[in-house]
Amino acid sequence: MDVSAKLQIQPSISTIREAQKLLAKHFAPTRLIAAPFLSQRTAKNVYLKLETELPAGSFKVRGAFYALAERMKKGSVREVVASSTGNHGAAVAYAAKEFGIGAKIFLPKNCNPVKRGRIAGLGAAIVESGGSDLASAFELASEYAKQPGVYFLNDATDVDLPAGPATIACEILEQLPKATAILAPMGDTALIRGIAAAAKQIAPHMSIIGVQAERAPAYYLSWKEGKVVDTETCDTIADGLATRTPEVANVRDVGNLVADIVLVSEEQMLRAIETLLVQEHVVAEPSGAASTAALLKSSEGCGDSPVLIVSGANVSREVLKRAIQS
Repeated sequence: MDVSAKLQIQPSISTIREAQKLLAKHFAPTRLIAAPFLSQRTAKNVYLKLETELPAGSFKVRGAFYALAERMKKGSVREVVASSTGNHGAAVAYAAKEFGIGAKIFLPKNCNPVKRGRIAGLGAAIVESGGSDLASAFELASEYAKQPGVYFLNDATDVDLPAGPATIACEILEQLPKATAILAPMGDTALIRGIAAAAKQIAPHMSIIGVQAERAPAYYLSWKEGKVVDTETCDTIADGLATRTPEVANVRDVGNLVADIVLVSEEQMLRAIETLLVQEHVVAEPSGAASTAALLKSSEGCGDSPVLIVSGANVSREVLKRAIQS
């Protein structure tokens, strides 16, 4: 990669370092642990990045915290709102509580009860939309945010937010300089766009591999076609991966930064949840286990020392029961 191309990557490394300094005041780096069973199974040195250790149980708090902090520098915020399948909503609720402002989270109907409980426990107001996916919740949040002093923190489009998850790559490269690849789940893509932006500026040799659910493949299809491809549904147990309407800018960035994208089935994610729990003693929700599912499906292109992002631990009892019995 030439210097001019490197300078065009967003977020810039200086912004990512600023985010790292801010977040370090509030959270310790998450652990990177060896995965003996997965290493033996794949004949590689496999590591797990435990984003499950962060407040609210997922990586999302990194982006929500940094984006809200940046927005509050620009003017008064009375209330922050978000549309979410759960983890982003909990992260926004946590950040709002830390900053002493109100939060209202718009959820699709029948959302993950564990995630809903986390949001409620953090003191945020909850509004359920009538739709079964994120689209209707997004519309309600957008309309509500037209009021003065209300900030809609949309994790798919917020320009500041990816610098938060980008700090994951910085931590990985400090903890394991020999890392050869990072496998990350892809929902709204803020996670992988941030990680890839950091990695490409610090360690351009590293492979960044995305993972999507077979039943929610919008970004995979868009990546293959080089243009936005919507899907009619995104009906997957991995609610954190349930997107069907990609953003144009995100499709472009994923195409420029991501080496490969792997699709995993519902059954493969369930088996990965069981493997992580029983063999590695790590709790993961379906999207959090997606990277493990991808590695178990195929370990090609990962090099000798791949890192799997375990992005969230907020698994429902029902899904956990299915995983153990699968």
